Amino acid sequence: MNVLSEWTALACKELGIDPAAVDRDLILELTKEVAHGVARPAAPLTAYLLGLAQGSGTAPEDAVERITMLARNWARATTETLTDD
Repeated sequence: MNVLSEWTALACKELGIDPAAVDRDLILELTKEVAHGVARPAAPLTAYLLGLAQGSGTAPEDAVERITMLARNWARATTETLTDD
């Protein structure tokens, strides 16, 4: 077992989460997109926000898709937000 798998298993156990419910690769891909498209410190914050969204009932796949698109279009999104009246 590699360190990431071991950490995931132990963190899930500590938090009472079924490890089978965690799509590690999906989360890592999301945080990679955010780190490269927005800023590195935004990646862990995004993972936390994803958890909050899932806790409030948003399907993780939907949240990941929406946030990935936002990260990929970050320059345009910030320009539009800053120029809205």
